Amino acid sequence: MNSVANKVAVVGSGSEHFEPTLSFSGAVCASILARNGVSVTIFESARGPGGRMSQRREVTEEGRELVFDHGAPYFSVSNAEVWDLVREWESRGLVAEWDENFGAFDCISHKFLGIQQEGLTKKYVGVPGMNAICRALCQETGVESKFGVGVGRLEWLEDENLWSLMGLDGQNLGQFQGVVASDKNIVSPRFTNVTGRAPPLDMNLVPGMAVKLQDIPVIPCFALMIAFAEPLSAIPTKGFRVVNSEVLSWAACDSSKPGRSATSERWVLHSTVEYANGIIAQTGLVKPSEATLKKVAEELFHELQSTGLDISQPFFKRAHRWGSAFPGTSIAREEKCLWEKNKRLAICGDFCVSPNIEGAIVSGIAAASKLSSCW
Repeated sequence: MNSVANKVAVVGSGSEHFEPTLSFSGAVCASILARNGVSVTIFESARGPGGRMSQRREVTEEGRELVFDHGAPYFSVSNAEVWDLVREWESRGLVAEWDENFGAFDCISHKFLGIQQEGLTKKYVGVPGMNAICRALCQETGVESKFGVGVGRLEWLEDENLWSLMGLDGQNLGQFQGVVASDKNIVSPRFTNVTGRAPPLDMNLVPGMAVKLQDIPVIPCFALMIAFAEPLSAIPTKGFRVVNSEVLSWAACDSSKPGRSATSERWVLHSTVEYANGIIAQTGLVKPSEATLKKVAEELFHELQSTGLDISQPFFKRAHRWGSAFPGTSIAREEKCLWEKNKRLAICGDFCVSPNIEGAIVSGIAAASKLSSCW
């Protein structure tokens, strides 16, 4: 294999209007391709990788830095190929088991339920943050990462049998023999609805893919990041599902994860889909205003207080909207990724296999396999 000639571009989010989408799927794919001798260049409009595995850094008014995993709180594993990767990441200190008590809280009875059963499945987290794995994979030998660079257009050069990539301002980003996209909006009309620009990939180039990607439903969610000076001793678990609530769906003690700072107790709350849809129906898909986020923060925290648990006042409180990061369906469960062999184009992500972190990893492995077989 000629590792210089075989160049692949891995494309994440093409616009700052969307959440960063270079999650496990794109990072895993890039890492595997590089290990197979393929030269890989990553393009992502965000400042770093992670997608909903991103880590959020906040600074209080007093100048105190706080860190939150404000997207996916953990991931579990059942696939054999994923197990192999997770064991390797664990040996490198990038992953650890989050071995705590988990349960469910019923807002009608005001009681915790099934604490033992909720903790039976092993839960893994990145160390020291959920984005640690993605960052490490994007820095491996053979992978060149270009963050803060969105791809505005992908052109297929028929005569050269190559892909040409252009940036959002029209700059030439180079020519590549293959492309992997981890953004489900790459040919979607939703890209135009949100940004006012044409999608990066002309759907006429890949009509079969375009049909599947046209209207993938997404599950919105608001996350609330809160920090307390003292532990919430009234809560017997470090993570719990919230049932019979129209507002909250999940709560977790972020600072209880391995490798996290314990100087304060930090929690992340997730809203229900219904609550998030209600807010978005009022505000639209534009970036939420500070007033909207403040309102959401107050309402989510009020719902936590209404559980009857002894919840003290936090010294930090901020909301974040996940508008499209969580897919609501799987479009290539058998194939595990979308693949156009003649143009050496793969599209991967959790929206292909299953709407979770393991699904993203499985899809990234499949996309790397497709591209690797071309040379």
